Amino acid sequence: MKKRTDRKIAIAGTAAAAVILPAVMVGLAQAGVGVPKGKPQAAGNAQPIPSFGPPTQPSQVTGSPSPSTSPSKPIKVPNVPLTKGDNPFGTGGTPASNDPDKNSGSHGKKPHLPPGIGSGKYAKAPDGATITAIKKVHAQEFDVSIASPALGAVVQTRVFVPKGWKASGTTTYPVVYAYHGGNNKYTSWSHDGHIENVAKYYNAMVVMPEGGSNGSYSNWWNGGKGGIPEWENFHISEVIPLMERNFHAGSSRAAMGLSSGGQGSITYAERHQGMFKYAAAYSGPLNISAPGMPAVLTLMNNTTAIWGDPLLNRSNWEAHDATVNVSRLKGTGVYVSSGNGKPGPYDDPDTPPGSAGRVGEDLAGQMTVNFVNAAKQAGVPVTSHLYGPGMHNWKYWRREVNLSWPTIMAAIGAKKI
Repeated sequence: MKKRTDRKIAIAGTAAAAVILPAVMVGLAQAGVGVPKGKPQAAGNAQPIPSFGPPTQPSQVTGSPSPSTSPSKPIKVPNVPLTKGDNPFGTGGTPASNDPDKNSGSHGKKPHLPPGIGSGKYAKAPDGATITAIKKVHAQEFDVSIASPALGAVVQTRVFVPKGWKASGTTTYPVVYAYHGGNNKYTSWSHDGHIENVAKYYNAMVVMPEGGSNGSYSNWWNGGKGGIPEWENFHISEVIPLMERNFHAGSSRAAMGLSSGGQGSITYAERHQGMFKYAAAYSGPLNISAPGMPAVLTLMNNTTAIWGDPLLNRSNWEAHDATVNVSRLKGTGVYVSSGNGKPGPYDDPDTPPGSAGRVGEDLAGQMTVNFVNAAKQAGVPVTSHLYGPGMHNWKYWRREVNLSWPTIMAAIGAKKI
């Protein structure tokens, strides 16, 4: 099959496929759609990030990522039917009602504050993002409304604060930025992950921002013009300074995420070196440009707007690939974990092979193995837990958080209380 034909299949399948047929998926994967040979284009679109902490905060490294030279193994796509709407990387939740990913009318527009936003009483982010409301969920948890130019909308972020935290205080706290998975929203880490059960024992904050239903954790490509939604700018250049300027979040930070949020935690640490002292990913798609994966993700998302055409915009895919850029994690603590998609101790042993939970963890597991192998070649220390049988669900992720949490706390200097 010629490359021109491959590209037509990828684009046509994205635009018009009503059913994701296993034969198409496997054929595209075997053909290596989105995996041209030769030297990749000049790398991505990471932006310089200002420091919001004290002068001693590590400086941010600007410029393009330096892709790893280690090749990724092709991803073996399970030969099972997946109908349109099935999301192998779904995490069991529901998207926010005002999800910017679904508001196609705003996509590609120049970043701007949503209408009707006044000056307010809270300190703003450098681009004008501002807190419009704070709702107390319980004694140690708040829902924060943020008017975001990067998203052109008001979205939510949930914040867990440690005992002793006071809005009028001056003490700053170590902080974990926790990113949710696809087809979910900002309440996921609290509602599904019960993150408070581990966080309450330490003097650290946990910030859980909205990440969109697609869970791309990227500034969207939008045909090369960029613009709304700019998730990376929202998380890095808006949420972080707003938390530091208004909630006493400190500059000692960690990033963690599950499923697509795991991709976000690792790639953010890579693209903004020094921003996070530790990054953890649970069942994350950590090798999106591996042979086979661009076709799967393009079909699954039903769009090329996120990272662009897998062939023509290859460099943008690579710029958001955790495995390609693994060398940029030197000096950052890393924890990754994944199952292999087979029913494990927390799953129904009779779960059919075509279950989205099985397929998603199979793919995540293969990508995590590629990531770990690339890290070894690059000389980047990584703590990995490849636990074998296990599907794509919260029963495993809660366990993995319990296992990794003490190490994350130690990395950011959080103390037990």
